Amino acid sequence: MISTIQIKNIGIIDDLSINLENGFNVLTGETGAGKTLIIDSLGIICGNRFSKEMIRKGEEYSYVEACIFMPENINSIDGNIIVSREIYNNGRNFCKINGRLVTVNELKEFMKHIIDIHGQNDNQTILDKSSHIGYLDSFIGKEILKIKSEYKTLYNNYNQIKLELKNNYGDEKEKQRKLDLLKYQVKEIEEVNLKEGEDEKLEEQRKLMINSEKIIENIEIADESLSNQAIDSINSAIKALEKIENIDESYGKKLSELKNVYYDIQEISRDISCMKEEVYFDENERNEIEERLDLIFSLKRKYGNSIYEILKYKEQIENEIYEVENIDEINNKLKQDLKFIESKMLLLSNKMSEIRKEKSEKLSKSINLELTDLEMKNAKFDVKVQYDSENNFNKNGLDEVEFLICTNIGEEEKSLIKIASGGEMSRIMLAIKSVLSEVDKIPSLIFDEIDIGISGIAAKAVGSKMKKISQNHQILCITHLANIAAQGTHNYYISKEVEDNKTKTKIEKLDEQSTIKEIARIASGDINDVSIEHAKQLMRII
Repeated sequence: MISTIQIKNIGIIDDLSINLENGFNVLTGETGAGKTLIIDSLGIICGNRFSKEMIRKGEEYSYVEACIFMPENINSIDGNIIVSREIYNNGRNFCKINGRLVTVNELKEFMKHIIDIHGQNDNQTILDKSSHIGYLDSFIGKEILKIKSEYKTLYNNYNQIKLELKNNYGDEKEKQRKLDLLKYQVKEIEEVNLKEGEDEKLEEQRKLMINSEKIIENIEIADESLSNQAIDSINSAIKALEKIENIDESYGKKLSELKNVYYDIQEISRDISCMKEEVYFDENERNEIEERLDLIFSLKRKYGNSIYEILKYKEQIENEIYEVENIDEINNKLKQDLKFIESKMLLLSNKMSEIRKEKSEKLSKSINLELTDLEMKNAKFDVKVQYDSENNFNKNGLDEVEFLICTNIGEEEKSLIKIASGGEMSRIMLAIKSVLSEVDKIPSLIFDEIDIGISGIAAKAVGSKMKKISQNHQILCITHLANIAAQGTHNYYISKEVEDNKTKTKIEKLDEQSTIKEIARIASGDINDVSIEHAKQLMRII
């Protein structure tokens, strides 16, 4: 469960810390005080998209941190996992789990098992028929997950092969044009007869030739200096020390060192003399080197940054030429592969379809029981699984799933978008969430204004349902209805105040008396003896 949330610099939230409890947490308060911003902040920590416009005016970054209590987690000593996300207005984004940097996708993958958020737009999501198969598969759980994962791999390969076949059956003139171009490129590279590393050697030779006159002049100076001066001087020094080497041991030691220097300089002198002979200048050879380097540079501009890359490119286009010239053979192989993959996909699709048809009845029954609790006793909810016998594979197999409902006795079942009102959609969504919560075991469920379009008995039923769910899950709910707020086990009041010409959000955990006053305010718009008595009755009755 979520034990604490810290939010900084999001919208009108300056620096807000919230301590949540297990059970049914209810958030109420002024319109525009920042209730939805709290839910949005939880979405941010779950890896949802973030707009830099959400960063508080005048600030450089936003920060959200949540402490998640997970006693069964082996990666925590005290059962607490700290999750944080820091977003800067220049686009930088830092996500952490227990201090370890993670990607947004890794954060999202981790948090999807901890928090489920029902936002204000999620009622619209369920109206989209394409989302229904996801709800059914979530209800089925592990039984279908492994099969679906195996199918997804095959489906990706299936689409890749179909795309290759489509490209291979393209325009014949275009194929010939491509073939001519590839052959021209191979010929252009082959004619140059490249060897790896030759450009580096040629560059060295060119450098020597460009500086040959200067090199020769200075080598001669060095050679002459060593031959005529240095060696003779050292030789004279050696003879002088030889005359006194027996007088003191140190003289003999220095004589030995000097002789070593003498031999080293003699060797260096010979090497320098040889270097002079190696340096020469030939105008024709220099031109040949320049032409060769220009040719190599021209190929580098077209085919790669190095000779190695050019040769790799040549190998690549030779393979392409083979594929184009042997396209019929390749296509036949692709068709065989496609047929094999289709047979495996069909087998897995049939398995998934059997499971879905069996479990769809169970899901329908479970949701209908929930709808009865939610004051929709005459409603009949049905999960319809339609199998595509023409084998038009989609990402979920060969099934299409649609939720149908009849809200009044005697009417026929219709799609949700054609029949359900706003209040009915809220309850249908809550019924689905209630059923799925028993399957996926997500610890924390968040509801942002699940009470849209309902009141009275329906609102009381929605509150009762959330309170029942909160026996096994932590619930955090934003509501404007007294019938729901009265059932909270922990109530919080969200307000806003102006400080230093800036608006900021405040939160207060309410005690019993404060909760009664807040329910009175929600119920009647005013706090007086009558509304307070009514609030007490609501809390007693509910």
